[in-house]
Amino acid sequence: MRKLILLSAFSLSGLAPASVSAQEKISGFNPTSASTEIKLEKAMDSLISPKDQQVWMEFLSSRPHHLGSSQDKINADYMAKLFREWGYDTELSSYQVLFPTPKTRLLELLGTKKFTAKLEESTLKEDRTSGQKSEQLPTYNAYSADGDVTAELVFVNRGVPADYEVLRKAGISVKGKIVIAKYGGSWRGIKPKLAAFHGAIGCLIYSDPLDDGYGAGDAYPKGPYRPGDGAQRGSVMDMPVTPGDPTTPGFASTPDAKRLSVAESPTIMKIPVLPISWEDAKPLLESLQGPVAPDEWRGGLPITYHMGPSVAKVHLKLAFNWDLKPVYNVIATLKGSELPDEWIIRGNHHDAWVNGAADPLSGMVAVMSEAKAIGILAKQGFKPKRTIIFCGWDGEEQALLGSTEWVEDHASELQKKAVAYINSDGNSRGFIHGGGSHAFEPFFNEIISVVKDPQTGVSIRDRRYAVEMVLGDRAKRTRIMGNKTIKLSALGAGSDYSPFFQHLGIPSFNIGFGGEGSGGEYHSIYDSYDHFVRFKDPGFAYGAALASTAGRMVLRLANADIIPADFTTLYSTINGYVGEVKTLADNIRIDAEHDIAMAAEKLYDLARDPKEPYVAAEVSAKVPFFNFSRLDNAMVQFKTAADSYKKLSAKAEQLPEAKRNELNNILFQAEKSLLLDKGLPRRPWYRHLIYAPGYFTGYGVKTLPGVREAIEEKNWAEAQEQIGLLSGVIEAFTAEIEKANAVLK
Repeated sequence: MRKLILLSAFSLSGLAPASVSAQEKISGFNPTSASTEIKLEKAMDSLISPKDQQVWMEFLSSRPHHLGSSQDKINADYMAKLFREWGYDTELSSYQVLFPTPKTRLLELLGTKKFTAKLEESTLKEDRTSGQKSEQLPTYNAYSADGDVTAELVFVNRGVPADYEVLRKAGISVKGKIVIAKYGGSWRGIKPKLAAFHGAIGCLIYSDPLDDGYGAGDAYPKGPYRPGDGAQRGSVMDMPVTPGDPTTPGFASTPDAKRLSVAESPTIMKIPVLPISWEDAKPLLESLQGPVAPDEWRGGLPITYHMGPSVAKVHLKLAFNWDLKPVYNVIATLKGSELPDEWIIRGNHHDAWVNGAADPLSGMVAVMSEAKAIGILAKQGFKPKRTIIFCGWDGEEQALLGSTEWVEDHASELQKKAVAYINSDGNSRGFIHGGGSHAFEPFFNEIISVVKDPQTGVSIRDRRYAVEMVLGDRAKRTRIMGNKTIKLSALGAGSDYSPFFQHLGIPSFNIGFGGEGSGGEYHSIYDSYDHFVRFKDPGFAYGAALASTAGRMVLRLANADIIPADFTTLYSTINGYVGEVKTLADNIRIDAEHDIAMAAEKLYDLARDPKEPYVAAEVSAKVPFFNFSRLDNAMVQFKTAADSYKKLSAKAEQLPEAKRNELNNILFQAEKSLLLDKGLPRRPWYRHLIYAPGYFTGYGVKTLPGVREAIEEKNWAEAQEQIGLLSGVIEAFTAEIEKANAVLK
């Protein structure tokens, strides 16, 4: 009844201006439009219902709904029907994509202690959907190679570059071996990528109980953590090279698309890969011989962790159905009244590995809450200035398939019209986190300063500040004491913002809550409605908080008189990255000088344990000094232009309409000048020179990736070349700010 009363009052009074407190002042709006916007946002809040989210999640997670399943299409149709009821022009945008599913999975330990892995998760009476065996995808890694291999086993810890250096020093080679790695430390696809690079012929990835099982807390169903036979599904496609359909890299998987074969695809893994539970991993780890693993390599199993190799061999046999499957993207549009060709895009994926309550439906139902509330307001007379598009992506879990194909299909139009993309994925109880375009960091902070935390009643910004102070070390506390500005993190990869941001240069965000609704259900059959309502977000209070936060972002960007970009924040952030790469180069140079000196005095030989195997490293070569002068000059010009814009834009909202439109077009197009058409070395799909996923770290971001990775890989000529290219895009970006300043003058 209360909602009906509020809605009726809203309908009768329209959006008459209300008084605006200093705390509620919002950037990009003149005083009259700001007060109208604040009233609109409060009306939206009144229409966001945790009960709605509960109902939607219970239906959407009722059956497994992976890409290509019957329930995947049922869920897409269900959401599309709701969007249409809420007043959106809605379509299902479909593409045909390569999606392998397993037909053979065999893992066995040979020798005197023969063991065959179970490779199956148990049905639990406490979890109603865990027994839907005929509909569940089994535990496997998508885009693994087919293979039938037998070899000794080697433990590689997390399977990241530093781990292979430890193995090298211990005289252990993985060439011709099968490796076993722990989940964590990097994106899973990096583990087989590096294993193959070092000559391994197969890769196993297991979930150690210290990370997300009994070492972290009570195992499911008593607690939220991964049980002994729980395993993490997931893609191992080489997404740091390019996401999307691996047979159509860089262009959309339309019916007439020319496709690469599986063998031709550069992103399909070249060795067989399989995820396993810690119960299946334990006998394999016990078979290992060789040196005892370093302290930091050891997990939570009651065994001595050895590095290997094993004496007994391991047999791994995998075969897949390499089929094309349809993705169904739900695209729901509310046309703008004044600027219909400027788009605010909000998205979350709807597909899952199994039932997917936490990942992704906890985020998807928040998006639906926002859309329903805004749709009701539109029926009552609200008209957004800019077009709002809500998206439910399919095939995200495999390789951002649905979003990437849609972006590649609509690239030209998106580059002209997309103002911003706002993404979320999983959501749970806890603290706000956000990553994205740093020119919009003040905009993000304005919003999180007014949304209330459901558990404490303070703003979600204040609660995030509190946890950063409490958990931060002395240096961090000293740095942020009294400054409640929450930094946006840099975006790497891992969700559907990537094609918008790193391929097209569209300002993007990735937001959500978490930190208190932890668990070990990720990518297992236990990511269920029953698990979620017990452990992740009981009552969907943080689902409502996410809808309130992201909904405000959508409305403010859709209605702003002036796009709320702050270039001084972006300058400060990039300047910090420049300082980091300079320090990186200096540190590598100092380390090389030390290495040369210590090798000359044979200090490595004298310091090692003669009873332990040891292979000396090659002595480092001298590191050149890099010429950063052009980049330094570009950064000075960037700062000057950004400072000028901050001063000149103080009253930009009062510009005549034609000038406002001209300025806004410059502001939302500016980020594209940070792209390089030919892209990054060895991966041209990634074109943003400020942010990219790491070539050898996966999801983890590499800022100034061209320069940073060339220095890390000791490719000195490429590093100098990339410094020049980075300088060029900074100069181009500064030129865009100068255009904006000219409009304001």
